[in-house]
Amino acid sequence: MTTWGASSEVGRLRTVLLHRPGQELARLTPRNNDSLLFDGIPWLGRAQDEHDAFAQALRDHDVEVLYLVELLTETLEQADARAEIVESTTSTLHLGDSLRRYLVATLSDLAPADLAAVVTAGLRNDEVAHRSIVTSLLRPDDFLVDPLPNLLFTRDSSVWLPDRVAVTSLAMPARVRETQLTGLVYAHHPRFAGVERVHGPHLEHLEGGDVLLLAPGVVAVGVGERTTPAGFERFASTALRAGLAESVLAVPIAQERATMHLDTIVTMVDVDTVVIYPNMADQLRALAVTLDADGSLAVAPERSFFDAAADAMGIERLHRIDTGLDPVTAEREQWDDGNNTLAIDARLAVAYERNEQTNARLEEHGIEVVAISGSELGSGRGGPRCMSCPVLRD
Repeated sequence: MTTWGASSEVGRLRTVLLHRPGQELARLTPRNNDSLLFDGIPWLGRAQDEHDAFAQALRDHDVEVLYLVELLTETLEQADARAEIVESTTSTLHLGDSLRRYLVATLSDLAPADLAAVVTAGLRNDEVAHRSIVTSLLRPDDFLVDPLPNLLFTRDSSVWLPDRVAVTSLAMPARVRETQLTGLVYAHHPRFAGVERVHGPHLEHLEGGDVLLLAPGVVAVGVGERTTPAGFERFASTALRAGLAESVLAVPIAQERATMHLDTIVTMVDVDTVVIYPNMADQLRALAVTLDADGSLAVAPERSFFDAAADAMGIERLHRIDTGLDPVTAEREQWDDGNNTLAIDARLAVAYERNEQTNARLEEHGIEVVAISGSELGSGRGGPRCMSCPVLRD
């Protein structure tokens, strides 16, 4: 049995989970894109081309690429998995009893691939034959099952740790159902048989984009718009008491769209080097949490993120590469996910090609950049790291 998991951001990447954008992106309109957390309406065909190139770039470096919908479809071959996802998808209060009964029966009869399509791309009122009070009062183009365009960002709904996976708890209503799908795959797909799961969507909010595996035994977690203080405490307690970490750093970040996750500000590109948004670097702070001898959580005083991280990692200094060369360029390239790199290996990272200044800085520091196009993929505010969930790293 394969032992899955990761203990760092820069160990050689072996297997990664992606989601190729599908019809859920075609559901975005000017009326719903804000509530579905997209800053624009992406061109689906171009987004798929860009994503295919991203996946191929990973394969070219001997990374196994898994696709979420393919795994989900295989998982839905099992009756218990089908029943579970039908129940969770139709449990929303906006359907009413009559429509809910109809959808349960209809979805239960779908082939696995068709059911996977509905739970990811959604279902509109005018796409069902059933008529009820609810369907009569809803607009024809209102969704009975909401689409999940943010599935593109597989980093957020799960985090792999050594030998186990943390299924997260997403904060934004538009994303809540994503963890139902990833959790279902980890629970029922044969590839992940025996994998222990921790955390979960029923617990305090914790999102994968906020979790950085700085080094074996050292984890940093952003606390801001998406991950709550209580979510951090729950995760830190679990990781420390299970021996998955020796130190977990709480890193407060601004509760703003541009800094929704810690990985919009800083990501690792080498064992002792990060790329970081310079406008926030000097104010980035951290509180190190460890276990006392009696098993209780000990919280160190707040200090510089770089000092706290270096001490926890056991290195003299955590080196930084700033995004851009001036404040305006830095702000532009941070908004365009210049800091959101995916390390394939130490000193080898995937980045959006449009962040020319940041990529030049990386290369000046000896980091090989695998540049990919992201003009359409980036409309949901996410870069290569956001779009990838490492399942196995050396």
